Amino acid sequence: MSDPLQDLTDGHPLNDWMRKRICAYYKSRGQKALAIVDHGRVKRYRDFFVVVGDTGKYVVEDEFCSCDDFLHRGGRCAHILAVKVARVTGRFELIDLWYHEDLNTAPGGTAL
Repeated sequence: MSDPLQDLTDGHPLNDWMRKRICAYYKSRGQKALAIVDHGRVKRYRDFFVVVGDTGKYVVEDEFCSCDDFLHRGGRCAHILAVKVARVTGRFELIDLWYHEDLNTAPGGTAL
């Protein structure tokens, strides 16, 4: 089975068929990634993407994520997958700030 994210990048729509393919290919990480996108938890800052996860905010850049799953297991975590889906479909919140500026202005903002 070919990588469904590549097919999505090549112009296939994010319809029910593509969602099933993503879930079949990436298992629970694919399901979680789609839920992240569906709930609008992908943010695009000037410098990189940030995903609001279940237990924190995670910086995602290319094939790197600051979450424990990525740091300990390696490979594509749900946050990386969510950013890839969000980037192709345009389903992310655009924030016209550098991420550190948002941390400094948000009440209760915490550094990664």
